[in-house]
Amino acid sequence: MRLVLYTGKGGVGKTTTAAATAVCAAARGVPTLVVSADAAHSLGDVLAHPLAGEAERREPQPVADRLHALEVDARRAMERHWGRVRDYLISLFRYQGIEAVVAEELALLPGAEELATLLAVQELAESGRYELVVVDCAPTDSTLRLVTLPDVADGALRWLLRLQQALSAVVTPLARSLVPVPLPGPEVFRDADRLLYRRLRGLRALLSARETSVRLVVTPERMVIDEARRAHTDLSLFGVACDAVVMNRLLPEAACAEPFFRDWGVLQEERLREVEEAFAPLPVLRAPLQEDEVVGTERLARHGHELFGRREPGAVLGRAPRLRFTRAGTGYQLTLSLPGASAAELDVTKVEGELLLSTGRTRRAIVLPRRVAALDLAGAKLERGRLLVRFAGGAP
Repeated sequence: MRLVLYTGKGGVGKTTTAAATAVCAAARGVPTLVVSADAAHSLGDVLAHPLAGEAERREPQPVADRLHALEVDARRAMERHWGRVRDYLISLFRYQGIEAVVAEELALLPGAEELATLLAVQELAESGRYELVVVDCAPTDSTLRLVTLPDVADGALRWLLRLQQALSAVVTPLARSLVPVPLPGPEVFRDADRLLYRRLRGLRALLSARETSVRLVVTPERMVIDEARRAHTDLSLFGVACDAVVMNRLLPEAACAEPFFRDWGVLQEERLREVEEAFAPLPVLRAPLQEDEVVGTERLARHGHELFGRREPGAVLGRAPRLRFTRAGTGYQLTLSLPGASAAELDVTKVEGELLLSTGRTRRAIVLPRRVAALDLAGAKLERGRLLVRFAGGAP
């Protein structure tokens, strides 16, 4: 099963690009699902097909031959996967005198809705019904939070499970009857345990699989390109591969020949060369500016054909080096692709069995293999877009 996630700065056309990819793939015979993971859903509008309907259906809806679509209801998905923990938090806030409506809002743990959305995508991807799943993600920052949540949530849930152990040691049924504040029941911890050991590990494996990749959608604008370059660095930090960049809304050559658009055409070519250099060796797909909105499966199919040409929409279009450990003398070396990273903003620290990496605005903890964890951090450097970290010595 192939999973492709589209993201980019708001307004660059990622929903249209994701829909065109799905429609094009289905038209070429691939059973395909396109999913909107953006809270501000517009996928149904682009497909010209209602995706909620009467009774608030939240199952994938048939749109065309071999094509289904879904707008994920994050609230419902969250209640399913995180309901008991949420109910406990609501009871705790209500005990403190907070009104019910406010308590429900406070019980929405940071990132819980995004995590529930990702779990819903995981279930659909693993259902066996589709060969290709295309995800229309929220704008870049939200997508970064989405794909890094399995690592972040893992630490939070481990803390919760340690709390369970502490409580189980001191809270007996008698103590529970004497303490007025609501205490979490065993079902709360069962949910957290299930989410931690089963689902989060599956999510990490899904996002880091060779069959999963992100495609960045950009337009020939400075702020859009800069944000995409930062996103590329941050995604690489978490081991999520990008396989292509889509340069959207390019003026056609005929328009650039007109005096009014001539300067725009020159600037467009400069920006296009910049993107090709910045994201090399990834391919840069070109999508022309359309005369009107691309709405409906027929126009989306034509747009997808213009975008991919002879390429298969669901193919892995490019690969970048992944994180790896190699022998280096008597120690080991970690190599991680960090395109666009700045040495001035990079921070590398080893704490017990983890390597903590920060690129200025994003932090990741990498669990080290046992042999490497026993060694000392000997040095780190950036070299042509790659982070090289050396480990040597260690405890006697």
